[in-house]
Amino acid sequence: MIKKKKVLVVDDSKLILKMITDELDTRGFEVVTVPDGVQALKKTKESKPDIIILDLILPGLSGEQVCKEIRRDEGSCDIPVIMLTAKNTDADKIIGRVIGADCYIPKPFKMDDLLKEITRLIK
Repeated sequence: MIKKKKVLVVDDSKLILKMITDELDTRGFEVVTVPDGVQALKKTKESKPDIIILDLILPGLSGEQVCKEIRRDEGSCDIPVIMLTAKNTDADKIIGRVIGADCYIPKPFKMDDLLKEITRLIK
């Protein structure tokens, strides 16, 4: 039996979580969702996702703090991170890369663009 690829989606918008979950479910992914930064770190350790889709603006810990912590932790440092956020300036994109994001997708986004990056980053 082929193991499903696990995606952790971190966003405080229930609509975004549902939209991404519904799409990834139909494509055979296992999806885990959390609405804040603290739970994101906890779920990253517990569920060992194959990829993380991370908003920057989150309650608790910001996406920036979450990404930095993921990159510092030996158990999660190699997990690809896609920043999916409304922060869309050139400076935000540079910060995303500096803190360790593998990809930066501004909201509003096209699901096809997200799927293309997921496919590219999951090995």
